[in-house]
Amino acid sequence: MGVVLAGIDEAGYGPLLGPLTVAMSVFHLASWDPGQPAPNLWQLLASAISRKPADKRQRIAVADSKQLKLPNDGATRHPLTHLERGVLAFMHQHPSPPATDAELFAALGATHTGRAWYAGDAVPLPVSDTSPAAGSRVPLDANVLRTAMAAAGVQLLALRCIVIDECAFNQIVTDTGTKGEATLHAIGRHLRHLRDDLAVQEIDDPVRIVCDRLGGRTTYGELLERELPGMSARVTEQTPRVSRYELGERWVAHFQPQAESAHLPVALASMTAKLVRELAMARFNRYWNARMPELKPTAGYRGDAWRWLKDADSVLTPEDRREMIRIA
Repeated sequence: MGVVLAGIDEAGYGPLLGPLTVAMSVFHLASWDPGQPAPNLWQLLASAISRKPADKRQRIAVADSKQLKLPNDGATRHPLTHLERGVLAFMHQHPSPPATDAELFAALGATHTGRAWYAGDAVPLPVSDTSPAAGSRVPLDANVLRTAMAAAGVQLLALRCIVIDECAFNQIVTDTGTKGEATLHAIGRHLRHLRDDLAVQEIDDPVRIVCDRLGGRTTYGELLERELPGMSARVTEQTPRVSRYELGERWVAHFQPQAESAHLPVALASMTAKLVRELAMARFNRYWNARMPELKPTAGYRGDAWRWLKDADSVLTPEDRREMIRIA
């Protein structure tokens, strides 16, 4: 018997500008039996994967995105170096890997909703490396990873990302009274995609889902039943350590703090969500810099976002402000 491992994490929950992105990675292990310890993909893929970017063997780093994104100070390598390397290595496990940011968005299902500042020309990937050798490094990483995955009986079933742009985010907050529902909304969409995709592929192995806990919230049973109609959630643990639920006979869902440090699928989801948001913000900054070249870019986080809004005042219309500023 095998097992399906899914991890979900978000990026951009707190900023004032830019989208909320919520990603999911899904793996299938060919050999695993209920009762065995949870598979450790870092161990299984150790010939290709490392938890740390400073690896003497130059393996691909897969970890919490906060550990991998480099500073925007220009004193080190490009800030997206490690995020891109990891995400693109996994994306190249599929027959048609993305060559541009637009193709990456499409492959992940990370669709934007028509805001002008997320449009523009596609940008070649990787954005962190424009050297002549850059085009050969990604396939090389992908081949090393492919070999490790084949040897361990591990398959990447899906890598997806949902983008909730500013207007959609604000609408959810207005309708529900809480911004936490924006993330819950995306988690529900991911879980339904997972259920449907496994049905199409006729995979009926046990499913283990791990999500990073949402703030201090410890109860998720009603959420799971709301988002997965027809599946009842039985609580097996609901403590500060973990919230664990059985969904039917084969599905188990965990919500735990710092899940990206304990489960590789969550770490890869964290990296994917962060990369998608960073590439979206790069488009945002290119759009507005074309209208005001002296405008210093922003990552959208609150302190700097208010600075940016003040600096950009002369090129922003009242409608622009309404559409881009998040209300919570």
